[in-house]
Amino acid sequence: MSGRQAVVLAAGKGTRMESELPKVLFPVCGRPMIHYVLDALEAADVDRAIVVVGYRADLVQEELSGRAGLEFVEQTEQLGTGHAVKVCLPQLAEWSGAVAIVAGDSPLIQSASLSHLFNEYEERGAACILGTLEKEDPSGLGRIVRDGNDQFVGIVEEKDATADQRAIREVNMSTYVFDAVELVHALRELRNDNRQKEYYLTDCPGILSGENKDVRALPVLRPCESLSINTIDELAAVEAEMSSRRPSSPGAF
Repeated sequence: MSGRQAVVLAAGKGTRMESELPKVLFPVCGRPMIHYVLDALEAADVDRAIVVVGYRADLVQEELSGRAGLEFVEQTEQLGTGHAVKVCLPQLAEWSGAVAIVAGDSPLIQSASLSHLFNEYEERGAACILGTLEKEDPSGLGRIVRDGNDQFVGIVEEKDATADQRAIREVNMSTYVFDAVELVHALRELRNDNRQKEYYLTDCPGILSGENKDVRALPVLRPCESLSINTIDELAAVEAEMSSRRPSSPGAF
């Protein structure tokens, strides 16, 4: 299958949200947050999407049963973001063209940003394109490392970063467009030789870059897209941002 496709990561529990709901079903301005993500993908002309479910998968599937173009894959073990995409390998192996990977708990994701990444892929045919942004305070986020020619080298997590790397303000926001064939290749090369014994999706662009394939980091995301939801306080910040805007189209705030 070809066209614009996506994988939506929606398997988490969200233990800090003080609720037994799957995290992606927590209401934001009256709607489960994952609907905003799916609206943005739809507005960016995504034809089909895999939703990776895990904790209370039945509730997520029931909530999304009325939406067309979705397929569900269950992640029975929580072994990292790379593992969440690896469980989709049988489906991804049948795909070609552009595959966006986004977090289901990012309700402020913008359809315009996704369209920009898809358009760049369609014009350039890159192996991977990352949506990034510049943050005044990049604390806690993976930094985008570039070489002397301003080309992408890799993502370094804050805990592994040198002092110079921690000073980098361009950050990874877990919004990607991969070539489907290259994504499958990178996932098969992915290893879990780290302290957490987890598979990190952030390693996939570095794998491809290390093979001299075209990987681009584009700082096109908007400031609001840096707002994630992991706590009740962060939920309040996202709701305040949404309430201050009147979207003219799905996925536009």
